[in-house]
This record gives sequence, C-alpha cells and structure tokens, in this order.
Amino acid sequence: MPARITDPEQLKELLGIPFTPEQTACVTAPPAPQVIVAGAGSGKTTVMAARVVWLVGTGQVAPEQVLGLTFTNKAAGELAERVRKALVKAGVTDPDVIDPDNPPGEPVISTYHAFAGRLLADHGLRTGLEPSSRLLADATRYQLAARVLREAPGSYPALTRSFPDLVGDLLTLDSELSEHLVRPERLLSWDTDLLESLQGAKLTNADLRKVPEAAAARRELAELVIRYRSAKRDRDLLDFGDQIALSAQLAQLPEVGRLLREEFRVVLLDEYQDTSVAQRVLLAGLFGGGTGHPVTAVGDPCQAIYGWRGASVANLDDFPEHFARADGSPALRQSLSENRRSGGRLLDLANGLATPLRAMHAGVEALRPAPGAERDGTVRCALLPTHTEEIDWIADSIAHLVRTGTAPGEIAVLCRTATDFAEIQGALVARDIPVEVVGLSGLLHLPEVADLVAVCEVLQDPGANASLVRLLTGPRWRIGPRDLALLGRRARRLVAHARVAGDDDPDRRLAEAVEGVDPSEVISLADALDTFLETPMDGGGDDDGLPFSPDARVRFARLATELRDLRRSLADPLMDVLHRVLAVTGLEVELSASPNALAARRRETLSNFLDVAASFAAGDNEASLLAFLGFLRTAAQYEKGLDNALPGGENTVKVLTAHKSKGLEWDVVAVPGLVIGTFPSTQGREKWTAQGKVLPHRLRGDADTLPDVGSWDSRGLKDFHEAMKEHQHTEEL
Repeated sequence: MPARITDPEQLKELLGIPFTPEQTACVTAPPAPQVIVAGAGSGKTTVMAARVVWLVGTGQVAPEQVLGLTFTNKAAGELAERVRKALVKAGVTDPDVIDPDNPPGEPVISTYHAFAGRLLADHGLRTGLEPSSRLLADATRYQLAARVLREAPGSYPALTRSFPDLVGDLLTLDSELSEHLVRPERLLSWDTDLLESLQGAKLTNADLRKVPEAAAARRELAELVIRYRSAKRDRDLLDFGDQIALSAQLAQLPEVGRLLREEFRVVLLDEYQDTSVAQRVLLAGLFGGGTGHPVTAVGDPCQAIYGWRGASVANLDDFPEHFARADGSPALRQSLSENRRSGGRLLDLANGLATPLRAMHAGVEALRPAPGAERDGTVRCALLPTHTEEIDWIADSIAHLVRTGTAPGEIAVLCRTATDFAEIQGALVARDIPVEVVGLSGLLHLPEVADLVAVCEVLQDPGANASLVRLLTGPRWRIGPRDLALLGRRARRLVAHARVAGDDDPDRRLAEAVEGVDPSEVISLADALDTFLETPMDGGGDDDGLPFSPDARVRFARLATELRDLRRSLADPLMDVLHRVLAVTGLEVELSASPNALAARRRETLSNFLDVAASFAAGDNEASLLAFLGFLRTAAQYEKGLDNALPGGENTVKVLTAHKSKGLEWDVVAVPGLVIGTFPSTQGREKWTAQGKVLPHRLRGDADTLPDVGSWDSRGLKDFHEAMKEHQHTEEL
C-alpha cells in the first residue's frame, strides 16, 4: 500500500489527538510482538485504533490484514467503530480519494469466541469436526445436561446435591476441563490415584475428610462429563468451551498457523489479562511460538478480576516469552500510565490501594493524572453505625445529587455482591429516584423475582426447604415461627420410616435395610405440607397430635393444594409454567397492591426476569423448568458467562456488582459495604479439596501461579487454606 502518513506528528494532526510520549511509542512501535500494560483510563482503545491507522497509513499493511480480538460484542463494536472513524479521519479509507472500483477492505474485529468459531468453520475438517455442528444456546446446554443426568445408568452415591445443583456442577466441571485442555479421562485417573494415596493417610479433621468425598464426587461427575460430551457429539453440538478447546487443538497444526499469519499481518489482543489458558494456547499456537509475528496485546494485571471464571493473569505476565521475537528474544513490554478519565485525588486513593499489586507484576506503573487535573475529583467517606443507616445515607446523598442537577444516568452504586440490591433499590424508589438493577444475578435478589423462583424451586424439588420457608413466612401465607417449628417436627417424623409398626412388618424391615442409601432421603417440609391434604383441618382424626394453630392448618392445606395443582403442569413449556405460577400464586396481584412507584418498578423487574426466561427458552422449544433453575443457580453463584446484560440507556441510577461495572464509566460512583469480610470479601474461591466440580490445581494450565497442598495432614491442608486466602485477597484487591 502507498504511504499516506510519514511521521507521528502527522498522525496526531490527522486524528486530532494529543498523544502522550508513552502512547506515541506504543502506536509507532515497529511491527513486532509487544505487550502494553495499560492502566485504567490510560486510553488503550485509542492507542489500538491509532496503531491500526499508523500501520495502514505508513503502508506496512492493508486494512483487511489487521485482526482485532476482544471479549464482548460491545467492546468489539466500540473498537471497530473507533478504527473505522480513525481510518476515515486520517484519509486512509476516504471513498472520495480512493478508486471507487477498488474500495478498501476493513480490519477484522471480533470477539475471541467468534474468532474461534470462524477458525472451526474454516479448518474444523482437519480434526474431523463436521461443518454442520451448531453452537449450543444456554437453554440447550442445561436441558441436555439435565437429560444426561436423568438418563445416566447406575448409582452415583457421591453426588448428594439437589438435581438443579448437579446440572450446574456438571456444566461447571465440563467448562473447567475445556478451559485447561484436560481430558475427563485424565481427571478420572488423577482422582483414582489421589483416593489410593489417601487410604493410608490419617484424616484427622472435617476438612481432610472432605478431600476423598470431593474426589469421589469429581470422579462421578467426570463420568457424567464424558456422557454429556458424547451426547453433544451425537447431536453435532458445540458450546463456547468446546469452540476454544477445539480451536486450540487446530492451532497446533503448522499449516493452520501459516495460513492465518499470511491472512492477518497484524494482530491486536484486547483485555489480555482476562484470557484463559486455552485461549492463550490457541493464540500462541497461531501467532506466537517464536514466529515473531506482529502481535500487540493490551491489558492490566491490576484489573485481573476474573480468575474465578477461568482467566489467568499469568498470560499477560508471560506474554514476552509466549510471543517471543523471531530471534528468540522476549517481546517488547511497554506501559501506559497517564489516566485521562479520573482526577488526581481519585488516582492518589487508587494508587495507594494498588501498591501491593504493582509490586507483583512487571511493567505496572502508578497512574498519573492528566496535566492540570491533579486536584480534580472528590472522595467522600462515611463511617456509619449500622447497615441500614449506610443504605439511607447513600440514598439521601444520591437524591441530593439528582435534585441539584446531576443526571441519574451519571450515577452508579457498585456492590461486591448482589445481596444488598433489593434494599438499595427500595431506598432509592422511596425517594423517587429512577433506578435500574443490572444483570440477572441482581434480579434474583429482588423480592418479587425471588418469590417466583422460590415457588419454582419447591415445585421442582421437594427438598427445597429454604425456598418453602421463604413462601410460608412471606406476606401471603404469614406462618409464624411456632407453626413453622411444628411443621419441621412433623417432617422429621415422616423420615423415621413408620417406626410404630411391629417387628415383623415387611415394609419397615425393607426401609431399614436401605436406610441411608438414597441421597435424596432428606427431611422435606413439602412432604409434611402434603399431610394437610390427608388430615382433617380441624385437628381431629388420626393425627400425630402436634398442636398446629387452626389458621396454620387452613393455610398449609391451601398451599399444598396449590403446589399439587401447579406440579401437574411442570411438563409444559417453560414460559407457560412461569405464567401459570404467577397467575395461581397471585404474585402479579400482590405487586399491583404495592405503593405506586415501587409497584411500577417491581412489575418492570418481573418483566425483565421473564425476558431472561424467554430468551433462555427461545434457544430450545422444550426448555424445562429444571434446566432453567440449574441455569439460574449457576448465574447467581458465578455469572459465569451467563449474564451478558449491560446497563440500559435510560436515565436511571444503575445498581450493579463491581465485576459487572468493569469497563463502564460514570461521573459519580457509590461503593457500599466496605466492611471487613464483605468487601474485600474473605469468603474465598471454592477449593478443589472440598468441591467435586472444581478442577485440581495440578491439572490446570496455570498451576505454577496457584497454591497447592504440600502434605495430606492437618498442617498441610491448613497451609493450603491460608495460601488460598492470600490468593483470594490479591484478587479482591
């Protein structure tokens, strides 16, 4: 291509951007591998767009030879728009200047997953992948996993969790195996060896005794993963994890890498600290491995907050080795540290908090404010005696800002978890402030949605005691603690297998023979509730003599009748079941009876939740309530790629988790719950030593960066727990 730009000053003038010396160095670096450690607000998207303009404008590449990859469709769209505008502004792709018979190409900018999908479509046959393979929607994944669980032969004594939980566990383990390119057969063998080695160990405490239980559960889950993957193959289906894992396999074929490097002369990788091990293997296989291909990765290890979702910050730290130059020397490492988004006062606070993080990673510098902004920004801190007073203080502060001219859409409340969402929303609505709760995990904590989900949990699982208690103590049934305790006592008696029968009673002997074998043999309040359909409501008749109040007996019988009627429709399509639950339980009527502003907001919340359900069901006409509940539980626990909701465009105060706020901007941000144990949280990530759905650290691709168990005794496990706490603390920071 002919050169249209010859020096950096010309680029600044054409784009109208006063690049800092750091930015200029990154933009004009020679076409060779480089990693840019870009601090928050330091203009990484601007730099990536300008780098494309520089390489195209100086004639080093054609626009269509540029590949840009990022995580979300929104980020890909923004980067594509920036690049397109910058190329036009620089006169590189001005249709009036260039021959209209030969219009210029455009850079290829997409998400990592879309790129993997395209790679499989183009080259999948090389590994025997059928071109007819379809990408699984979330509904189909959960539906298929539920079907595999239901149809699996034999007993699985180590899997004692509820059915919807097991659906989520199966998919979580399948996903972790894909992210770290581990075959389930290898996991089976590893856990078998672990169980053998533990046979001689003295398991002296509860934590140690959990290890063989978790290993046994993981073995059984691994067997189910094999069946689930077989079911996917039989139906020519793939999920996102399969896409990346199969693409990583393809990337090891030299011919595929050669073709891709010829097609894309320059590669830009955004948010590189959030890539998984499998994504790194894929990208390094195609464009790294000592080829010296011009790859520019941009990221910030101080923003690596997705380790629980499979990301490995080691990818960013180790980029210079994974993408070495052709002569074997490490790739160039550069940094951007001038923040043009925030005032100097905010940056002083942030830099102070992030000091330990900067020491852990190479190339990370303290953020500097733009010249003239050193005294900008305001930090207000309130130390309040109670949680309720804190919520009120935040709501009053936001109400004052809105009344004095700040647009609600410029304000956000960022929480560590979604548990406070309902209170915050209620406090803002009470002050007539328009508010929006962002994301599915947030919706699940709001009372109107939680009530609907509780009914569904009780319908699907007789052991969902917590959900049934929520309904019984709620505003509709209003069961008091005394009657609730009596219901629990009756439930315990039901599990005791009719001990009043004589010794020669064959039913009793059979029950004793198999007692404790069935993991579903739990105390079920729902079963106790059903007894009120069989016993007279006035307390007479053949009863166990428990002194329930007359009102409670009537309400128990009515609720039991309602649940029995609703269970008859469980096989119906998902949306029919949800609408029937709303109609029969009167939840919609209850919302209408709420105070006006709150009622309107709650109806809107319920409508948003039903939209989520509808989009889930749209992927599979046979989507069941069971699959949907498994989906909701995983979303509530992890948001593991399930919750792609972004704040709407309405002029409302946004309430969301800190994780979901990544990459977004507001003029005013409130952060409640900065309390020891809450934020930063001390809860810690689920450990492989206690959970069957978690992949053991030694099998992970980033094992070198994670703590592990040194010895199978109380000291070894305690050291592991302490190291995991420290690891979690770093991620919280």
